[in-house]
Amino acid sequence: MYADDLLTPLFEQTRGQLPAATLFDAHTHIGVNDPDGFTCTAAELTAVLAPAGSRAVVFPMHEPDGYPPANDDVIAAALDSGDVLVAFCRLDPRHDPAAEIRRCLALGARGIKLHPRAEQFEMLDPGVREIVEVADELRLPILIHAGRGIPALGAHVLEYATQFPGARFILAHAGVCDLAWIWRDVVAHPNVFFDTAWWSVADQLALFSLVPPGQILYATDIPFGTPRQTVIGTFRSALQAGLSAEQLASVAGGQLARIVAGEDTLDLGPAAAPGGTRRDPVLARAESFLVAAFGTALAGGSSDEFIDLARLACIVADDAPQAAHCAAIVALLELALAQPVGETIPERVAHIQLLVVASVIAATPDVPVTA
Repeated sequence: MYADDLLTPLFEQTRGQLPAATLFDAHTHIGVNDPDGFTCTAAELTAVLAPAGSRAVVFPMHEPDGYPPANDDVIAAALDSGDVLVAFCRLDPRHDPAAEIRRCLALGARGIKLHPRAEQFEMLDPGVREIVEVADELRLPILIHAGRGIPALGAHVLEYATQFPGARFILAHAGVCDLAWIWRDVVAHPNVFFDTAWWSVADQLALFSLVPPGQILYATDIPFGTPRQTVIGTFRSALQAGLSAEQLASVAGGQLARIVAGEDTLDLGPAAAPGGTRRDPVLARAESFLVAAFGTALAGGSSDEFIDLARLACIVADDAPQAAHCAAIVALLELALAQPVGETIPERVAHIQLLVVASVIAATPDVPVTA
């Protein structure tokens, strides 16, 4: 999928620095009607997960005509997967959500997905409270879109987490809509978690530096992200922040397995690097150009000029301490330039992925890399 095959060497290097652990992805989708233009079938999802040896939570993509049939399809796919997939039901809070939860649980679902942007609701809407009440009663996880396109929602989530301690709240996309402040408060809310399905290495480093590792869950956002890209971004950031082997295994899937089983979760200690992680001034220059490059590509423009600047920023002596990182970045830039760049975001993903991973290499100077 996209550039994943090209990222195999870096993926294998990253996995080689991690403890033995089965990956359990907190955030994937199935669907063919999403207005974003992305699609993913159950067969495609399991095929993408297989090379990484990953399990995954799965729920429907955006379905403008409603979710019950899509929930049925996701649950059936999970039941047919041999426990590779774990189904969450997606809900619109305005359409009898409590009844839909119980219907889906009876069929085999094990959690809930909410998307305030797609379904255009607010966290204080009455239907959301109904959902949280059921989740509290049955000790269910609720994964909530907390990325682009929405106002802050973290304060309401923390209120629910206090009132309904049996529910487990997972803020998707590193909780970027609230990450600036919420990290200070989540230590007092052990039933609030964050998934790592997000492209920005600055946000990943902030997450792993500031949030207790037991409250962070590996995730890809398939088909918007991929396992190899996300393993590199997530775990190089975690290693840069200094997580221990036990903490890394929890992020990789151990804590999520406990959550979906309705078990008690583990406290894996305080945030790893509240003072921040080390930045290298040479690599930081390359990172700034790389962020500009993939941002430009994501917006539909040409990233060539910023790629050239990033390459120039990586011209260092062979014996420079940044030499290996710079060589890896330049190799990724060459691969990115070779990818076709179409008119739509799905057509640009391979190009963007390679630039995102290059920015991860630049932002993690203390994590070894070979070109």
